[in-house]
Amino acid sequence: MSENEQLEFKSLGLSENILESLKNLGYKKPTPIQSKSIPIALMGRDVLGCAQTGTGKTASFVLPIVDILNSQKSKARMPRSLILSPTRELADQISEYFKKIAKYHKLVVSLLIGGTQLGDQDKELNKGVDVLIATPGRLIDHINRGNILLNDLKILVIDEADRMLDMGFIPDIEFICSKLPKIRQTLFFSATLSKEIVKIGKKFVINPKLIEVSPPSSTSNTISQKLVKCNNKNKLSLLEEVLFSLDTQNTVIFCNRKKDIDILSKNLIRKKFQTITFHGDLVQSKRNEALNNFKNASNKILIASDVAGRGLDVNNISHVINYDVPNNPEDYIHRIGRTGRAGKKGVAITFFSKDDLKSIGEIENLINSKIDVLDLNTKKKSEIIDDYNFNTINESDHVPNFLKR
Repeated sequence: MSENEQLEFKSLGLSENILESLKNLGYKKPTPIQSKSIPIALMGRDVLGCAQTGTGKTASFVLPIVDILNSQKSKARMPRSLILSPTRELADQISEYFKKIAKYHKLVVSLLIGGTQLGDQDKELNKGVDVLIATPGRLIDHINRGNILLNDLKILVIDEADRMLDMGFIPDIEFICSKLPKIRQTLFFSATLSKEIVKIGKKFVINPKLIEVSPPSSTSNTISQKLVKCNNKNKLSLLEEVLFSLDTQNTVIFCNRKKDIDILSKNLIRKKFQTITFHGDLVQSKRNEALNNFKNASNKILIASDVAGRGLDVNNISHVINYDVPNNPEDYIHRIGRTGRAGKKGVAITFFSKDDLKSIGEIENLINSKIDVLDLNTKKKSEIIDDYNFNTINESDHVPNFLKR
């Protein structure tokens, strides 16, 4: 980190210990959401923030929380900060990031998610927790069992609020907030900022600073988006043609139904593709194993549901394929946000039929942009392959030629 770059982080009001942590972790300069959110959070003010995934949003609340909580220890069973996350995977990733930063500050971080024993989690709580990261359901389990007290809480983070709404967690969050001190700081983040999300946000924040780092409901300009016309008879064969033709690092395929994930995986394995399935019916150990296998391998295909896929935070995902058009337009933004991250280019391909035209129109209205249609039915396979550039893909360009047209 150069002196000028360090001054950029230092200008946000972060402590020397945090700056040293950032230096050791290789951070060079703050992202827009970090530059705007961190000073406000350090002031103790509530935040209503809108930022897409992959913009550095997690650091925008982790860094100020670590700085604020560094002054004193928490009482047993009484955490001073709470981060609510919609999925286990996202909660786990936030926990890992907290631990990287907090190790310089001797803060205790605890993770409460399903798939692990309540008793083991209770033992951690008894030792005293500074930072508590949880999914709503598991936290409520502990509250109802009398395992945790939240009346010493200073900071609440509600992350991925739009996904919380989609998954029906808002009543759970309202219940949790009823157990919190009324005087607290709340940081409320969402990838989209619809009128409904703003209305919900106002239930939890007081006089917040509204922070947006990109237009509401926008998609990253690093993602090339295309549509592929299909029908039920040729959908699988068209997908196979696309996959055979793609030069990929890692690909994520989204399906709307869990049962279709396993069926699609078996069909692709027969064609010698390496696939990994990832959905909510998997036990936590299997979900962790699947995610680790995908992270540590190249040229693999992860077939996921929306709920499981929302927690994905994997570098170098070159392609996202919507095998099914998402059930709601906001999910389209979240799905394709798995690629084109941290300034890298990515490709998003969505398969659609005539029955999906209304949904496609809603997506285009949401992102305020038309998506070009690539009709593979009019081409022979050899022509499709010729349209792809089989040059080695690198971090600066992994968009096939035919998708640039």
